[in-house]
Amino acid sequence: MDLIELARIKKSMERNTRLSERILTKNEHQLFFSLESVQRKTEFLAGRFAAKEAFAKACGRGIGKLSFQHIEVLPNGSGAPELTASGYEDVTIFISITHSKAYAAAQVVIEDK
Repeated sequence: MDLIELARIKKSMERNTRLSERILTKNEHQLFFSLESVQRKTEFLAGRFAAKEAFAKACGRGIGKLSFQHIEVLPNGSGAPELTASGYEDVTIFISITHSKAYAAAQVVIEDK
């Protein structure tokens, strides 16, 4: 599980215009740029950050050993998030992302196939 303050992500986005490039894959970036409001972009980026951190924690490796670019969260046909990660094709990954006015949180469960 990971929890992040939306204000922290928004402030980081304002200071570092390349933050989204560091966190998001090309496919995620397309979705990010399709969003119109700063609030929705902040929620999206914070949610993806939390999801990738939660995945790294669930793997027991941490983001330092895994790259944000090797973890991707995209909506499935129903709009629910699906997480895929390079080198983890042999496991089933369950993910949930949520937002409030102040926070984004994600929970990841990894199950052997």
